[in-house]
Amino acid sequence: MHFRLILALALMIASLPALATDVDGFRVWAGPDKTRAVLDLDARVDYKLFTLENPPRVVIDLERTELETPLALPKKHAGVIENVRHGEKDGGSLRVVLDLEKKSRVKSFMLDPVGQYRHRLVVDLFPEDDSQNRAVKSLADVQQKNRDVVIAIDAGHGGEDPGAIGRNRTYEKDVVLAIAREMKKSIDARPGMEAVLIRTGDYFIPLRDRYEKARKHRADLFVSVHADAFHKRSVSGSSVFVLSRKGASSEYARLLAASENQADLVGGVTLSDKDDMLASVLLDLSQSATMEASQAVADSVFSSLDRAVKTHKNRVGHANFMVLKSPDVPSILVETAFISNPSEEKRLRDPAWQKKIARTIADGVQDYFYLSPPPDTWIASNRQPVKYRVVRGDTLGEIAQRYRVSLYALRRANGLNGDTIHVGKELLIPTT
Repeated sequence: MHFRLILALALMIASLPALATDVDGFRVWAGPDKTRAVLDLDARVDYKLFTLENPPRVVIDLERTELETPLALPKKHAGVIENVRHGEKDGGSLRVVLDLEKKSRVKSFMLDPVGQYRHRLVVDLFPEDDSQNRAVKSLADVQQKNRDVVIAIDAGHGGEDPGAIGRNRTYEKDVVLAIAREMKKSIDARPGMEAVLIRTGDYFIPLRDRYEKARKHRADLFVSVHADAFHKRSVSGSSVFVLSRKGASSEYARLLAASENQADLVGGVTLSDKDDMLASVLLDLSQSATMEASQAVADSVFSSLDRAVKTHKNRVGHANFMVLKSPDVPSILVETAFISNPSEEKRLRDPAWQKKIARTIADGVQDYFYLSPPPDTWIASNRQPVKYRVVRGDTLGEIAQRYRVSLYALRRANGLNGDTIHVGKELLIPTT
């Protein structure tokens, strides 16, 4: 009897139509390299995608799928997409058509739920006549005399990745882009320095692509800007991070393996035509020098922040951040404030505070390059002495350590016979 009942229930369930997947959102972001369209789904779905020409368009067929709300194209971020249309097909499928303004290369993939997002179908569109991927600076550009020092500024997150979200719905991706823009203004206003933005608008860039963009710009420094979050809302302060040795080792191994299949440039030297031993030595030397420079510039930026704002800890941190793994561009990550802290969230939204924190970071960057300018740069030929005003709690030894100069050199540059210094005294920091 029980067997017959189970069999009858199984037959009833099998005869029921499969539940349809709902499309409950459509989002688009346009960047300089591509346009990304995202369909939000309540479950994973099978789909077919193909392109048509005259006019160019992308057709997406989603099996057993229904549309919960009409698709609307946000014109502000539409990029290469001119219009979006949809219609029902036989068998309960949904067809979505993206009308394009120009022929584009298409890449699509499904993403599983993560954080606030459910299942997503991502469609990336790369215009075929796109010329944004070319290197902005050639090797000849950075070898010319009296060139500017180039700072690549990376505003974290972007597009469908909002980053941390404050209690008052402040998005990390928005405030760090505002700070990055202010940093660029501040750096560009300084003689001998030039800034480039890795992300110029509200779109997402994969983490490894961010430092690769800095390398294409032949940057002398990569600065990634973020706004931290923590489950305790009382936690506050700014932080500076460099890559940990463990993270450096893992990237070193990846680059060494990749060098067998592609020309991976390190400091202007290709690894693809070197044997394993020589490639390993070149990578090790490049990454060791890069990490040493990263630590020095991080110390300088931390000192600048420590003088101007509250810092979370009393020293530079080390972490395994992907964006810090460039083998030949010194890289630091700055957590400007805790967006999870109500007071700091308010500051992050304040244009005046954004300008202050941006200028403070730029001051630290400038101090580093005035102490250790790359050869053949304008700063190397025209730099002025770095000055530091003593504040309460300073010691001469700590100042020497902060600026990576010897106590002897610091005393001699300032005519000091001992280690006694007074609050308010302005010290000259000897350059290297």
